[in-house]
Amino acid sequence: MKLLRYGPKGAEKPGILASDGSVRDLSGVVDDISGDTLGDAVLEKLRAIDVDSLPVVDGDPRIGPCVGNVGKFICIGLNYADHAAESGMELPAEPVIFFKATSAIIGPNDTVEIPRGSVKTDWEVELGVVIGKEAKYVSEAEAMDHVAGYCVVNDLSERDFQLHRSGQWVKGKSADTFGPIGPWLVTRDEVPDPQNLPMYLEVNGRRYQDGSTKTMHFGVATVISHLSQFMSLQPGDVVSTGTPPGVGMGQEPQNYLKPGDTMELGIEGLGVQRQDVIAG
Repeated sequence: MKLLRYGPKGAEKPGILASDGSVRDLSGVVDDISGDTLGDAVLEKLRAIDVDSLPVVDGDPRIGPCVGNVGKFICIGLNYADHAAESGMELPAEPVIFFKATSAIIGPNDTVEIPRGSVKTDWEVELGVVIGKEAKYVSEAEAMDHVAGYCVVNDLSERDFQLHRSGQWVKGKSADTFGPIGPWLVTRDEVPDPQNLPMYLEVNGRRYQDGSTKTMHFGVATVISHLSQFMSLQPGDVVSTGTPPGVGMGQEPQNYLKPGDTMELGIEGLGVQRQDVIAG
């Protein structure tokens, strides 16, 4: 299933993508696409529905973040060998963990704002993993049972804030609008191998990132198991698993986002995002 949320910011309704490409309303079945509705029991209930019998959402509604009320937005850094190299950093012995503020989350096609004082706002296409069942001290063999599905994430980053303003990376990762997620939450049954998904990102029509999740240093199961040793993962948490090479920081000369730019990014089977960039 391709689950989604549509409507004005803060008033999104649950929906599902039908086979004909139309958005169908799920608000008569579930209240939202969030932690409470991402467990196996509810997902099985949704799978049993005749999607074509659901009301069609007319017009061209805004698509919101594919998960509502995200509790934790966890990111894995330097998780692609070639991206670590272009960043001038060594591959880590264990997953590098940092957080984005949940207030950074926006819809997949919402406008991205360059924060005040920014000189190095960068892009990062990433595979997002959405937790469906609490994970605490789980093994790698058990880890995938705790995944509800997957989504596209743009892990926007202000590199000067991230690397030169002291403290943790969170400073450069958490500006408002720095966390587009969606358009869809694709349930795990539709993604048989999350380690073989082509992904790309373009700025103003030029392709900068053209990679695949098969080059991840730590795969999804390893990441989920590792995180669960340090914190419980709760339904509705989003884990962003790292980016392939091609970020602005890795260009020669370096190239960063500016007002008027447009990004397009996508992952095979998970949909496409498009964002215009403005000054914040």
